[in-house]
Amino acid sequence: MKKISVIALAGIGLLLASCNDKKTDATSTAQEQKVAEQKGDIFTVDTAASKVNWKAFHKGGFAPRWGTLSISSGKLSLAENQLSSGEFVIDMKSIKVDPASVTEKDKKYTDLEGHLKNEDFFNVEKYPTAEFKITKISDLAAGTKDAVEGANKTVSGNLTLQGKTLNVSFPAKVDIADNTAAVKAKFTVNRADWGIKFGTTEADPAEWMISKDIEIGIDVKATK
Repeated sequence: MKKISVIALAGIGLLLASCNDKKTDATSTAQEQKVAEQKGDIFTVDTAASKVNWKAFHKGGFAPRWGTLSISSGKLSLAENQLSSGEFVIDMKSIKVDPASVTEKDKKYTDLEGHLKNEDFFNVEKYPTAEFKITKISDLAAGTKDAVEGANKTVSGNLTLQGKTLNVSFPAKVDIADNTAAVKAKFTVNRADWGIKFGTTEADPAEWMISKDIEIGIDVKATK
């Protein structure tokens, strides 16, 4: 693959960046934390109805790329009709690029999918899954800049990518009904924090034009 192709095809750095290459104000990253205790009723994640969206850009917001990842398993725990804990596994081999995001006539979205799966990015053969485990849920503080409409909670959880775990906190919309539970959120992470460093040095301009930020959208639905 020619270097110029890398610029256009490798717009994602996983599991969404702003046009100014800045993180969402309400998102924070810290060291791995203790996972929340499972208690109350267990709701099983509906893998067919749940997904993870991703989106990324070149620096300055140019040439955005986006797509999806599948959730292979998961569960949410509810105590006193409130979300108390949860976790889910992401199938990294399922990463898809939306063809609509690759508009250049000489580019193929399938080439980008292959690039994201190889050692430059997510190395899915060595690391076929990623995990998210909730460590804390609290009421969303007044005045927080919401990443998703209707956000009512702050969710913190350990996100594991390529064998490295860091704790991420972000606003989320948590909906609880009689026999269903749903968590929806959108937040931005710096892929380099997890050691995914393709294009993050300034040694080669053809590579460092790729943004380090990835916007991640979680849409998880579970049933009792």
